[in-house]
Amino acid sequence: MYNPFSLKGKTILITGASSGIGRATAVECAKLGATIILNGRNTDALYETLSLMPQHALHQIIPGDLTEESTIKDIVSNLPLLNGCVLNAGKSKMLPLQFYTEESLNDIFQLNCFSPMLLLKHLVKNKKLAKHSSVVFTASISGYTNTAVANGMYGASKSALTAYMKYAALELATKGIRCNAVHPGRINTPLINNSLLSQEDINKDIEKYPLGRYGEPQEVAYAIAYLLSDASAWVTGSDLLIDGGRSLK
Repeated sequence: MYNPFSLKGKTILITGASSGIGRATAVECAKLGATIILNGRNTDALYETLSLMPQHALHQIIPGDLTEESTIKDIVSNLPLLNGCVLNAGKSKMLPLQFYTEESLNDIFQLNCFSPMLLLKHLVKNKKLAKHSSVVFTASISGYTNTAVANGMYGASKSALTAYMKYAALELATKGIRCNAVHPGRINTPLINNSLLSQEDINKDIEKYPLGRYGEPQEVAYAIAYLLSDASAWVTGSDLLIDGGRSLK
């Protein structure tokens, strides 16, 4: 039976696949029939992701640090032709603006913004993206609709990534390649545990979400899977909010 949401026959690269949204996306896309290439810095964690996926033998792990362009080149050289790419690797750091340093800014922007830009550059340059392929960027409502004290570096890096997505969508449309971004609100991932928020802060923050909770990684993964599928064939340059209504307040 025809299913436009199926990913059967598609080969998809997912960065940041060792945990959180990346891991959930890998698992859900594999369930929908895709062949997945997992990328991340923690090889053991990537194998843990692989263990959660159906038909383990179909999938591949290519570890590597995307903050080094030489590593990006090596990764791309070992890739097959892709039908989709999820540029998900990222990090968060809460820091009041008076404590910014050149090092802290470079650290956030390198992984959250510059690395996906360079990875997409090399994918296109080496003709690793098939016609009608889909590129999905994991951005954030922090770079789109919402602001918070001490979250400026992260929000600015995701805002820059969102702007870049639109330019990429325009430039790559002639090649039949689509580019879109998902903008999650707070998701129950390790990023929350690594933030400066206390449990009391988290409880107060949850009250700002009309649906009364934070999201789960697989709920973002479902949206990413849609953008990778043929069901979204006429969608490019779009921002998809997945925030439990947080942007309404």
